[in-house]
Amino acid sequence: MAQVIAAKTRPTSAPWKRRNSRNILLVTLASVLPAAVAAAVTVLLGLDGAIGLLVLFVPLQLIASVGIGGYLFKKRGRQDAALIVFTVFFTVLVAVLLSSVLVAVFEAGLRMMRWSFISQNATYISPTTSLDYGGLGHAVLGSILVVGFTTLVTVPLGIGVAIYLTESRASGRNFIRSLIQSMSGLPSVVSGLFIYSAMIVTHWSGQSGITGSLALMPLMLPTVARVCEEALRLVPTDLRSAALGLGAPNYRMFLQVVLPAAKSGIVTAVLLGVARIIGETAPLLLTVNPSAGTNLNIFAGQIETLPTYLFGNLSLSTDYSVQRAWGAALIVLFLVLIIFTLTRAIGGNKQLKTPKKRK
Repeated sequence: MAQVIAAKTRPTSAPWKRRNSRNILLVTLASVLPAAVAAAVTVLLGLDGAIGLLVLFVPLQLIASVGIGGYLFKKRGRQDAALIVFTVFFTVLVAVLLSSVLVAVFEAGLRMMRWSFISQNATYISPTTSLDYGGLGHAVLGSILVVGFTTLVTVPLGIGVAIYLTESRASGRNFIRSLIQSMSGLPSVVSGLFIYSAMIVTHWSGQSGITGSLALMPLMLPTVARVCEEALRLVPTDLRSAALGLGAPNYRMFLQVVLPAAKSGIVTAVLLGVARIIGETAPLLLTVNPSAGTNLNIFAGQIETLPTYLFGNLSLSTDYSVQRAWGAALIVLFLVLIIFTLTRAIGGNKQLKTPKKRK
């Protein structure tokens, strides 16, 4: 009998799942009425859409949300309502701006997506040459060589810095960490100017792929070092202690236990570092001499990269050259998208599957 009474008096749902119809109505009105009023005034007065959004809708939405929040939940409700309005508004604004850029690049760049555009170079191609001829194959190869050499040098150095910051107990760790954090905010043009003034102006080296790689290294190093450091710090201390407890020296513990456990994080660091520099234009404009032909020697001669190809065609300002620039922008976008997809796939949370019970 007691169980029956308890079952009848027990709430049918959790408190946070119960909904008050009056509160839902008030929140809906606070969300819909400002938009309706702002749209009506904008249409009646013939105002620009951006002005109606910023001058009418946002203030009205803020006033309505803060008022309803204060009426329902007092002072805390007003603060939460203001925070929600600003968060949602700026999130939607950034999403709209980003979507417009992506749509514009895809719409204009897809017109150039043909095999000849990807495989051919720009030899004997003028700004008025038909789009059926010429391409950016030489720029793709140049970017692969320049970014590849940068990655080949920067990744071991970044991993070494991360190992020093996590495994060492030296007093200079704080200085190195501060230096790496400062480098992460280095403007890309400053890196290009440094290589230009130190190597090209002094005639120690000419403009080539190697100088472009050197200009990109300070930009990639902080990303690789910081992400690798976080990946190494996430390795559980129990694994380290267990390896040391079994008698393994420190170097074997790190190489056979810590490093394999942080492998996915290190791969993620490398991919993020490549994505950081693959679209950099300012350092390459100062350190690389563009070429219309294919050059596979990054240590000498002219060499083209995707950013310099895009900038060069855009600066020519003809219809054909601008269209080629849109195609190059889409190729760069595809490369960055592939890199971030791989980063997400490798560094994403992997849940362990529960083994099925045997019958």
